[in-house]
Amino acid sequence: MSDVKQFRSYAEQVELLERRGMDVGDRDSAISVLRRVNYFRLSGYWYSFRGLREGRRLDEFAAGTRLQDVVALYEFDSRLRTTVFDSLAPIELAVRASLGHALGRLDPCAHLQPDLLGVLARTGDNYEGWRRRHEREAARSREDFVEHHRRAYGGTLPVWAAVEVMDWGTLARLFAFAPPIVQDEVAQAFGLRSPQFSSWLRALNIVRNACAHHARLFNRVYPKRPRLPRPGTHAGLDLAADTMNRTYGQLTLVQYLREASGHAPSRLLTGVMATYPSVDLVPFAQTGAPDDWRSSSLWT
Repeated sequence: MSDVKQFRSYAEQVELLERRGMDVGDRDSAISVLRRVNYFRLSGYWYSFRGLREGRRLDEFAAGTRLQDVVALYEFDSRLRTTVFDSLAPIELAVRASLGHALGRLDPCAHLQPDLLGVLARTGDNYEGWRRRHEREAARSREDFVEHHRRAYGGTLPVWAAVEVMDWGTLARLFAFAPPIVQDEVAQAFGLRSPQFSSWLRALNIVRNACAHHARLFNRVYPKRPRLPRPGTHAGLDLAADTMNRTYGQLTLVQYLREASGHAPSRLLTGVMATYPSVDLVPFAQTGAPDDWRSSSLWT
């Protein structure tokens, strides 16, 4: 196939980086790096080191580009993803508990009855697609409580149990399908209005998926900004308001939701952010964090 890129050995990959202006250091060490981390994956981290001309990235690297700096960013990003994923866990559990309880009060199987849900569940085919996805998740589950419901109740899970087999995306869609009275109850438990909370769930689903699939996180740019409360009403959010399309802004939402759900903001997350490597060509500002980011009560 003539339109497929040519295969290159590890040594040839190193030679290509050198020709384009990267200081690879010791060649054997560089080859060892590429054996551990795919060239294509690392290319996402050296993209910001490529020169610019008229707003377009060149193949050649900017002067001073070093492979060791690329690897340092890659390793930082790996630590960040792991910590963010762990930091999101108690938020996800709190949302499951709150949404399952509020919907269960309406009916044990409210999630399976669109006439009990909001307008969005009764219009178009979005709900039917969501339900098929949920049923696949439940069918794949081997949790003891799921097996119990299969034996005792024919497999029908009440909503407070069903939420426990839903991933973040399925959970976020269920919140969107919920009637306004349920949305308001759940959102208020986190100190937010329901349109704000819904936008946060959608935004953080992207963050969570990036962590789960080992995607680059530290300098990611997000296409949509989550809705924020009015300035001055929520301590710690104002400093991040202008960076909601960047990783720092998104992670500030994580810190806020941890606090709102009864957990302290993650000290580990603050600590990992503080380990950003000293790389002149790709400074810490690429995370979206301002110089005084640690002055926020959510990041202290």
